[in-house]
Amino acid sequence: MPARILLGTASWTDKPLIEAGTFYPPEVKTPEDRLRHYTTQFPLVESDAPYYGLPTVETSKRWVERTPPGFLFDIKAYSLFTDHPTPVARLPKAMQADLPPMLVGKRQFYRESAPKEFIDLCWSTYNDALLPLYDARKLGVVLFQFPKWVVPNKATFAYLEEIRERLGNYRGAVEFRNALWLDAEHREQTFALLGDCDLSYVCVDEPQGFASSVPPVTAATNRVACIRFHGRNTTMWEERTQTASERFDYYYSSAEMAEWVPRIQQLAAESDELHVIMNTNNFDQGPVNARVLEAALRDAGLEVAPPQTADSDPGPERSANEQGRLL
Repeated sequence: MPARILLGTASWTDKPLIEAGTFYPPEVKTPEDRLRHYTTQFPLVESDAPYYGLPTVETSKRWVERTPPGFLFDIKAYSLFTDHPTPVARLPKAMQADLPPMLVGKRQFYRESAPKEFIDLCWSTYNDALLPLYDARKLGVVLFQFPKWVVPNKATFAYLEEIRERLGNYRGAVEFRNALWLDAEHREQTFALLGDCDLSYVCVDEPQGFASSVPPVTAATNRVACIRFHGRNTTMWEERTQTASERFDYYYSSAEMAEWVPRIQQLAAESDELHVIMNTNNFDQGPVNARVLEAALRDAGLEVAPPQTADSDPGPERSANEQGRLL
């Protein structure tokens, strides 16, 4: 059986999307109403808020309450977990009040400079916050988007194995921003390691020609395959921008999306579920690009999962092993 193909966008709360006035009806004005409306359009969404600050149980519970059975959230990993700089000011108040001595007075810090006990606390806070989504069977994958300075070596290989242990029964997905991971020397090892760790490789469409450019190679390293479309705005790809919408400012053509049809067919044949996220987020580019891809897939005879409703079948029950969490 081919994979169940789910299309979605990166966020439903971006200011440019709201201001575009073409996706949300005029009467949809609150965060709750926007999420409820979004679920009538797509069966999957990606949330990047947990990248910027540790999520909370309360937020996850609200998302569960506001979405129908079977709707899925792909959640970005916290910046500390992907070797990005992490602002101290965005830590929970309780953590800020009890910082480890080496972090006191710092504006931001990295994983390598924080004590293990503090990192453990961040992980437990993060994992506990996602539990309502997991229990409701609405947690898709936890997305680890690594920066361009993370390269393949013994330390990063070991860290991927650590991530698998840290996640317990949550499903993880990994996106790289350095071409070395997929060069001739490292590609086979990269896919093998992700497969051994049961982590999904995130296939990408993005500007080419930079050290941070990963080629549009497709591979399913576990049962959930993933693709993220970042647009092809070469001019802005490595520029320092004030907002993400400036970097991922791109409307795909039908011809560009058609390039991905055979790749998606391959991934669908190699996996049980395929998550496709549009990370083009200026104005209404996310939903528009998703519809362009959806039309190309349907023209090729590929079935795309419809939006979930209150009467939708959320899919097969989790096994007893999946229901238990190994944290």
